Amino acid sequence: MSTRLIPDTDVNYALIAFDKDGVERTDDPEAVAGLFSKKILADAAANPPTHVFLFCHGWKGDMPSAVEQYNRWIKAMVSLEADKSQMGPGFRPLWIGLHWPSKPLGSEDFGGDGFDTVGMNLAAIKQEALQQMGDSPEARACLDIIFKEQEQNAAALSLPPVVADAYRKLAVAIGYKSEGPAGPPDAEGKPFDPEATFEAYGDSAFDIGSFFGKLLSPLSQLSYWTMKYRARKIGENGMHDFVSQLQTVLPAAKFHFMGHSFGCIVVSSILGGKDGKTALPRPVESLALVQGALSLWAYADQVKDTGKPGYFNVAFRKPAVSGPIIVTRSKNDKAVGLAYALATALVPINIDGSFDVDLAPTFLPLLGGIGTYGVRGLDFASDLAMLPAIGTYTFQAGKIYNLKGDTFIPGHSGIDGPEVAHALWQAALQS
Repeated sequence: MSTRLIPDTDVNYALIAFDKDGVERTDDPEAVAGLFSKKILADAAANPPTHVFLFCHGWKGDMPSAVEQYNRWIKAMVSLEADKSQMGPGFRPLWIGLHWPSKPLGSEDFGGDGFDTVGMNLAAIKQEALQQMGDSPEARACLDIIFKEQEQNAAALSLPPVVADAYRKLAVAIGYKSEGPAGPPDAEGKPFDPEATFEAYGDSAFDIGSFFGKLLSPLSQLSYWTMKYRARKIGENGMHDFVSQLQTVLPAAKFHFMGHSFGCIVVSSILGGKDGKTALPRPVESLALVQGALSLWAYADQVKDTGKPGYFNVAFRKPAVSGPIIVTRSKNDKAVGLAYALATALVPINIDGSFDVDLAPTFLPLLGGIGTYGVRGLDFASDLAMLPAIGTYTFQAGKIYNLKGDTFIPGHSGIDGPEVAHALWQAALQS
């Protein structure tokens, strides 16, 4: 069912699913006239909430893992009774989880179990790669070459020229782009170079995708790019349209967004709309970008060394958010601090205990994630320490707060603690 009851609570949330093209799925068991969004809209109109909280997961999230994440995140919030009581006696929340297929070889059945590529045979991995890459004759021919070599020469010490050529043609076939950090999130990295990727990953490559093994590491990078492109496309299209309808149906409700990892691309794309330039009917009241896997310059007035604004700058300057924007960062997040940097820049960055020195403007990298550095390049962004769950933030409307969460965020997915939930409540409370 798509109305989910959080275990050990009496709290429900709506889980609405979109396909890889950003089109709402029509196989939801609670759909009205084929769409679950129509049920959400009808129920909201009949019993208007005071606040709408929308959550979006990141990469490697199939249906079961999306449910598991939303259960944890929303439960962390509703468990903080003191925060909830501050919202007032008439507080009526509507909780919504936005789902997009972001886990290669994951389960997209409403009642299924997810699985990873560990233990999967090459034929299954190849088929999934083909689906990700668009299943064109060009992509199929390239993958035939790549996987044949994997079968025969998996321990290759250098990337065979025929495989490197196949990777280059595959990148062209799927539309891979590189525009630098001023480009859209899916084009912020370096130009695709299969030999450089092969060498950068080394013998113990970081797992940034669904594929394993050094010879397949360039395929991991292309998979990573595909998911970033999908995140933006889905946010700018189907999810943007859904939220626009919801705002129209609920003119008095206040909206609060939270995105995690690549979900930060999704929610930012919802706010920006097509090409980052199509606003929602009205700004939302708060936004939380939690361990975001996108460029620290994505929202900047001026990207370092380019003189250009970040892709989401236009939307955020309109503004897309009327209240506070909170951004979490943690040195414990290896996925953003190492794997993201490796996939984007092909150079792992240092996120040991001294990485704060890199926050000086002259030392900020051209390629790095907001989950490590926070949002940069805006005069209304400032740095704060994340507080315990009993702390009081003095968030102001229209400001961005980069919250250093080293003490409370133990890793990329360790975001369901009361301290993170408390920060989300405090941002919503400001409205």
